[in-house]
Amino acid sequence: MNELEFKNLLEKQKRQSLTVQEKELLNRFETLLLEKNKANVFRGEAHKDQLRNSILEGVNHQNSRKKQFTWLHIAASIVLFISLGIGFSYQNGLFDSEPERIVDVENITIQLEDGTTQIINENTTSRLVDKNGHILGTQNGNQLVYSSEAKKEVLVYNTLTVPFGKRFELQLSDGTNVHLNAGTSLKYPVNFIKGKDRKVFLIGEAYFKVAKDVEHPFIVNTNEIDVRVLGTQFNISSYPEDTQINTVLIEGAVSIYKKDEVYNVETATNLKPGFKATFQKGGSQITTEEADTEMHTAWIDGGIIFRRVPFDKIIKKLERHYNVEIINNNESLNNVEFGASFDIETIEQVFEALNENYNIDYKVEKNKIIIN
Repeated sequence: MNELEFKNLLEKQKRQSLTVQEKELLNRFETLLLEKNKANVFRGEAHKDQLRNSILEGVNHQNSRKKQFTWLHIAASIVLFISLGIGFSYQNGLFDSEPERIVDVENITIQLEDGTTQIINENTTSRLVDKNGHILGTQNGNQLVYSSEAKKEVLVYNTLTVPFGKRFELQLSDGTNVHLNAGTSLKYPVNFIKGKDRKVFLIGEAYFKVAKDVEHPFIVNTNEIDVRVLGTQFNISSYPEDTQINTVLIEGAVSIYKKDEVYNVETATNLKPGFKATFQKGGSQITTEEADTEMHTAWIDGGIIFRRVPFDKIIKKLERHYNVEIINNNESLNNVEFGASFDIETIEQVFEALNENYNIDYKVEKNKIIIN
């Protein structure tokens, strides 16, 4: 996030048009900045307005010595803030750690091996290069393809992050295709190494079409469970705000087990095509049942389908899909199950349909949907 983007957030806050993600980003940054600089510049929560104004004006209204605290210092704090990863910093070692979520509320971003973050412009074609100028792959519009020629002798990771309201497609160096849904981060090796498992780390939701390699199992880690395959197609949903991790198998076979367990084909949960495995976060059991595969994969083509889904879960999916904030003041709706399907509709059209079919009273205020 650069100076202009941060100023835009402050301006949007004045207009009361911040999204949920933007509010979180702004609040956490301000808290960090106050903690880092309150001894020399601002003192406590009461001076947040002063902080905002000084950034917007590019001036620090302290004494002449403190005037040296300009945007360069603020930018340094932003870099530190982003590198920490908002709410998703796992420090269990490089290979065993989940991706740090780099929060950019508007852009698809990629974090390279040296920690630098680049914005992916979906309207252009470009080459992805590492710090030494070596070409890692090619980005063409809404797809990034890693080169199978970009060999490294050690595991080197990139992290791709997709904000709310967007989707992206990724092809890994082994030919595995991954569709990333809104609000998702995937950490993966630039290239896979002979003799080692092909392991990636997921926060959010993704659809995998795994290239077959019987000598190198492909493993998706979702913090609490691992999904192990050789070559198959499946969908995993593991958003931080959800209480469950769901794996839906479309084709082939997968084995599911807790990440702190050693894989054992006899004790792992083996899934059949057309079935869903559910793991309750914090629990120990993995249950399976037949799945409505279309409902779990419609998002790949921009659709969204609900069939007997509780309203509180519908709200979460709509917020991610459309990048809006939905405030439900009618809590009696939360556990009511609804059915609906949408394709190219706007969020306003979605709620028009919900009102027409289910008599859900609502109003729209900028990027907020308020349910009465």
